[in-house]
Amino acid sequence: MLRIPRRLSPTASFATIRNLRQPTPDLDELPPSENDFIVSILRANPSLRDTRSYLASFGPRPKPAPAPVKAPPIADALASAASIPAILEHPAPSPVVSSILDPVIKRTALVKVQGPFTDIQLESIARGLVYLEKLGLVSVIVVESDAVARGEQDERSLLIEETMRLVTTLERQGARARPVLGSVVRLGPQPGEDDDGPEAHTFPTDFVPIRSALGSGEIPVIPPFALDSFCRSVRVDANDVLGALARGMTQAGAQSDGVDLTPMRLMIINREGGVPSYARSGYPHLLINLTSEYSHIHETFHEPWRHSNPTALSNLALARTCLNFMPPTSSAIMVSHRSPSSLIANLITNKPALSSSLPHALLQGNRRLTPHTPTLLRRGLPIRVIRSLEDLDRSKLKALLEQSFGRTLDETAFYDRLASTLDFVIVAGDYVGAAVVTNEPCEHSTQPISYLDKFAVLPSHQGDGTVDFLWVALHDESYGLGHPSAANPNGGKGGVGEGQDLVWRSRADNPINKWYFERSSGHVRLGPWVLFWCDAEKRLKTEQTRRANTGMSFVEGWEKGRLQLWSNVVAKLPSSWQK
Repeated sequence: MLRIPRRLSPTASFATIRNLRQPTPDLDELPPSENDFIVSILRANPSLRDTRSYLASFGPRPKPAPAPVKAPPIADALASAASIPAILEHPAPSPVVSSILDPVIKRTALVKVQGPFTDIQLESIARGLVYLEKLGLVSVIVVESDAVARGEQDERSLLIEETMRLVTTLERQGARARPVLGSVVRLGPQPGEDDDGPEAHTFPTDFVPIRSALGSGEIPVIPPFALDSFCRSVRVDANDVLGALARGMTQAGAQSDGVDLTPMRLMIINREGGVPSYARSGYPHLLINLTSEYSHIHETFHEPWRHSNPTALSNLALARTCLNFMPPTSSAIMVSHRSPSSLIANLITNKPALSSSLPHALLQGNRRLTPHTPTLLRRGLPIRVIRSLEDLDRSKLKALLEQSFGRTLDETAFYDRLASTLDFVIVAGDYVGAAVVTNEPCEHSTQPISYLDKFAVLPSHQGDGTVDFLWVALHDESYGLGHPSAANPNGGKGGVGEGQDLVWRSRADNPINKWYFERSSGHVRLGPWVLFWCDAEKRLKTEQTRRANTGMSFVEGWEKGRLQLWSNVVAKLPSSWQK
């Protein structure tokens, strides 16, 4: 029998939506406890896919079975079997011993620590970096201090002092750190290349001190110095050092010494946090597709942010430079010193703190989005909007749909239907993702229904941000059209126009429905199907303004009868798949 404790807090006996939407305390501001490392991992709340991805990168790797060893021939004449070599079998390895000898695969991250920071702030940062090392991600840190002006008389000694201060703080938190005070990069572009690359470069021999530190289990901490053409060590921008290291470490990669320099992450830790977004009223971007959004972010960067976030655009450029050299699966994160635990969440999940495709009202209504929410940046993919069936690559779209849904497309019937109903198709990259939207005619209305016919992403790109990039573009071209946040660079309408309600259906047992529930305005069960819809945001905002001066109504005039209308149309849509 279930026993209920007698002592319950007044708010613990029931749960309401209001309770769920109260902001949680910022745990990063609380003093650390003995179990805060474990708590930080649990707060990341990784999915099964996230866990598998993490273990694939950092878990113990199976080693090839050793070749059998042949025993030397026995010289004794009495051993008549000496001509037959004996095989010495290796004992089966113990999983416990293997996990102790090789518990975690160490990978590398490039980290920019952009101060100045107080001692308490630096301890918080160091604690986060030590946690990352425990999880297998070893930092190569470049120190920068905005308080030390360029050309200041004692700038070199001040930057060395900041470097040693971080080394001391890391060791106080239990790590082993090594200051690398000599220059590890050289001023100027890579010899034989154009001037479009970083303002510094490296040679393979420059990584000897970094490899030595990593091989000894130490975190290298580097001041922003570079060798000029006269072999003098001079101060340079930390971004130039990081850009040169990103290229050089990726090229160097793994060598025979077992130290893999290839950086998996770029982490920019500062006092500002992420990149402010005009679409989120100045709150940070959650996820940035650098390929398609970089120029647009510059164009929509408000003047006041140049004072509140003075290094946001330069750090954005740094992320683009580094990610262009790093492996395609790499990502960058811009995070405030107030959120060190978000570094752990990013390592385990490689996702933003909150999904960028969630409705704006949901992110702001429950106050989970704060000025200190980190920004995740990916190299990303180009996003384009296609409105003509002739411009579609039918074979690539067919391959995408069949791999995503695991079914065989009835190609003739599918494209014949699109010939008369196609509104637009949003394509991510080289058909690694697509959203197909049609205009379905309605018997009792002159206005067709905007219907999301297909939404698909290749399995190999699920979890890398492509789904969010695609849904945000879908929002901007359909139900979000006309909203200020819909002015995007994706080649569509640029936010100009009037959005329509977007409708789609999904099998009731589809595991993706949970994702749809979070992004839709509502849903209703239709036999074996679930009907979802997203309300047109511009009209909804107009109605909310008008409603402020009128009585409350649970069903607006424009809502009456629409569910029945949608249900009748959607129920008659034929299947696109072969039986």
